[in-house]
Amino acid sequence: MGELNDLLEPGMLVRHPQQPDWGVGQVQSNISGRITVNFPDAGKVVIEGSQIDLIPVFSN
Repeated sequence: MGELNDLLEPGMLVRHPQQPDWGVGQVQSNISGRITVNFPDAGKVVIEGSQIDLIPVFSN
């Protein structure tokens, strides 16, 4: 897990695979595998990239 997460950069859009109701979030930071994402329906969430593979979104 986490290899794709290594490519995530601030500004990229992602979905959380286990929380689809959170909507499409925007990556705020990706530091040492801890990814901070701002989701419209969950707010700012820090995700451990080694535990959850976020899904990149290239178009809404």
